[in-house]
Amino acid sequence: MALESTLLAAAGSFDTLIVVGGEGHKQAMSCPELQAFIRHQADTARRICSVCTGAFLLAAAGLLDRRRATTHWQQADALKTRFPEVRVSADALYVHDGPVWTSAGISAGIDMALALVTEDLGTDIGHRTAQQMVVFYHRPGGQSQFSALLEMGSTQERFAELLGWIRSNLQQRLTVDVLAGQVGMSPRNFSRSFRSAVGMSPARAVERLRLEAARERVERSTLPIETIAVMTGFHDPERMRRAFLREFHQPPQAVRRNANNSPG
Repeated sequence: MALESTLLAAAGSFDTLIVVGGEGHKQAMSCPELQAFIRHQADTARRICSVCTGAFLLAAAGLLDRRRATTHWQQADALKTRFPEVRVSADALYVHDGPVWTSAGISAGIDMALALVTEDLGTDIGHRTAQQMVVFYHRPGGQSQFSALLEMGSTQERFAELLGWIRSNLQQRLTVDVLAGQVGMSPRNFSRSFRSAVGMSPARAVERLRLEAARERVERSTLPIETIAVMTGFHDPERMRRAFLREFHQPPQAVRRNANNSPG
């Protein structure tokens, strides 16, 4: 594999500039040459975008002042604190404000990229691109960020594998005892270690994975809501409705209507 690079001075101009994040974003924010490059591109490019903590670089360049923007949910408070002029939408997958687009974690960057393709080339190309990539075509930018798998991934292998196992077994009764047994730990030690590694309680992680699976089925199928509730482990449609109201501020029927009325 080869990674091609070009000196900033020789980079020329772009139609769309996408600034990515990563562990080096803090050092990159203090690089005057990079900041000058980003500001110049903002004046000449048709649009400028960021993925994950790339939003910090745009903010440092002054491009997000008084604009709505998002970043990875774990960094949203830091973005608010460091750049109070930015109107941070901490829970959005991606945000489009004028010529500036920002997205949450890596998977949300794919959602944003598909939205860019659709804006430029139409819904047919957008759909075909999503099919080629084997990803969902339409997750609205305002949809809540999910920690499911990519966003909620743990650096500890056993918990990363457990999250995948949960996602494949949502119909089961996923109690702390069941999950702890799956990784060979005592329930008490498991709960403490899971929260430390994943950033939320086991019950919350299970609910978020169920919500993601349920929303995908609500938006992209004609299955009855009652059937989806059973398939995703909520079992009781009223229990699923309450979870949707907490997470999305609307019931499953409204989510389905909005998805069916969305362009494309």
